[in-house]
Parts: sequence; C-alpha cells; structure tokens
Amino acid sequence: MPSTLNIILLGVLGLLGIGIYGLLVIRNLIKVVVALQILVKAVLLALVAAGHASDQINLAQSLVVTVIVADTVVAVIGLALAVQVQRHLGTLDVKELSTLKG
Repeated sequence: MPSTLNIILLGVLGLLGIGIYGLLVIRNLIKVVVALQILVKAVLLALVAAGHASDQINLAQSLVVTVIVADTVVAVIGLALAVQVQRHLGTLDVKELSTLKG
C-alpha cells in the first residue's frame, strides 16, 4: 500500500507535467497564466509535503499561505494585463504578441 507522501508526490509530478505541457503548447495569454498557476500549486503541494516529511508542517503551512497571497496578486495583475492587451491589440496569441516592436 503506497504511503500518503508517495501519493502527494505523484500528484505534484502530475501537476508539474500538466503545467509544463500547458506552457509549451498553449498560445493564449490567459491560458498561459492558468498554466503558471497550476505550476505554482504543484510547488505549494510539494512544500507542504516537505514540511510534513521533516516534521515542520507549521512552517510549511505558513510559507504556503504567504505564497498563495503573493501568487494571487501576480495572477490578478497578469490577467488584467491580458485583458488590456486584448482590448488594445485584438489578440491574445503569444506568438503574434512576440513580433511587436517598441
């Protein structure tokens, strides 16, 4: 029977795989922000697992709450920028945006 830590690590690897796949394949700016959020959630889950494994779960949980607050601010700013890009340029395609100059 697999232990709880092994199941959590399998979940971390799954989320990392989904997030990296999303960053490599998706061209929509909003979906890229969502893929980055999935990657951050994988890291947070790994941090809680590391805190549990080292018997410092309180420290890990406080770090995770801090990162969640900061990450939420970053995600909101990223989505607001994506909305403004859509309004002004009419596209959210990352490859089209990378050709812009100035």
